[in-house]
Amino acid sequence: MEDGHSGIRRWEDMDIDIMVKIFESMNIIELTSGVGHVCRTWRMAACDSLLWKTLDLSLIRSNFIKIPLEPYVYVSARSDKLFNQILKTALSLSQGNVSTLIFHYNMYVNDEQLAYTADRSLQLKRLVMPAWNRIKKATICQAIRKWQYLESLTMPTILNPRYLIGAISRHCKNFSELKVMGPFDVVFASTLAAYLPNLKVLSLRCTLLFKDALMVLLNDMKSLEVLNISHCIVVEPPSGQTHRRVAVELDSSIFERACRLKQFLTCTSDECVMCERTRNDEGMIRWYKYEEDLWKFDEVSSLAI
Repeated sequence: MEDGHSGIRRWEDMDIDIMVKIFESMNIIELTSGVGHVCRTWRMAACDSLLWKTLDLSLIRSNFIKIPLEPYVYVSARSDKLFNQILKTALSLSQGNVSTLIFHYNMYVNDEQLAYTADRSLQLKRLVMPAWNRIKKATICQAIRKWQYLESLTMPTILNPRYLIGAISRHCKNFSELKVMGPFDVVFASTLAAYLPNLKVLSLRCTLLFKDALMVLLNDMKSLEVLNISHCIVVEPPSGQTHRRVAVELDSSIFERACRLKQFLTCTSDECVMCERTRNDEGMIRWYKYEEDLWKFDEVSSLAI
């Protein structure tokens, strides 16, 4: 070239909008691998809010083994270190713009990691929780206090739901959607009725559902509009000394109470693959045995991932 230029454009001269489009096609591991350190333009593109409305960490799961004592899992130091790097890079690039946060169900987040996340995602509206094992009650309650805009939660089941649901009731005034991935009993149902009477959407798909809990939902949760119990095993609560759980059919009394709902989603077919899997796993479906992303599906579109 006569003017001394080769005619080759530099990476940093690329239009930022084009860079953002390219980065949108990357997963979280690729996006946090160092693209933000190439040059100033790439850094600006990597921090664009369009990339961080949803922080999907579901590609990452802990390398763990089960142990007999609390927290009942041991997570390798290398696994924790890798997750820390990805998490901190992602939250740095996001600049507080995350509104949806998705963890894998086999991600064993610890207290420090959850607290760090809560401090840097104050605009969060939807959370798909990781496993509970390494998270203390105080830590999750402190996080909920900071997530005052939270509207939707997908969570593993919990033995004592009162502290969590109570924290949501106190601090998350726009909360309206809940998905519970695990057995659902009358204690959980009564807690929801007491603390979240304005809940509009609830999904309990593919789990063990006690009939008395279902009746509490239908009788007491007057604001509930959508209830998904597809592929559930509905059982009578234990009685007497036998502690037997007897599966029941959805009878007319249930459907009569459910008719006020906008959507009552059910499936208990002998020919349904998901119903069969729930029965085989006795209401504690083992997602790792099946298709990779099957756990992300839900008949309620707003709760699907």
